[in-house]
Amino acid sequence: MGYIFIAMTILLTIYGQLILKWQVGIAGPLPIGLLPQIWFILTLLLRPWVISALVSAFAASLFWMATMTKFELSRAYPFMALNFVLVTLIAVPLFGESVSMGKVLGIVLVTAGLVLLSRG
Repeated sequence: MGYIFIAMTILLTIYGQLILKWQVGIAGPLPIGLLPQIWFILTLLLRPWVISALVSAFAASLFWMATMTKFELSRAYPFMALNFVLVTLIAVPLFGESVSMGKVLGIVLVTAGLVLLSRG
């Protein structure tokens, strides 16, 4: 059951990040000036998709708390590195983000580190 909690934490976190990126991309660039920036953020916060991303983050936190009841932090936390890997891989086809040799090497290193940490 503990690994299901970890998986749900990761999936909900990824969902939230991708939805926020999508919605911010639709909204356009951050305006200049404090009041326009505050208005920009407030209008984003009222969008149903952004609200769903925030709810997702909260739910991910609940699953993370459940994870802490099943694992030591040093055993569970390395799995959070999968967020970096999966968000990067999904953002390429979804948002047309670039793939560089540095990103590929980073994904390989993070994955290798995760394997090493999970065995320790």
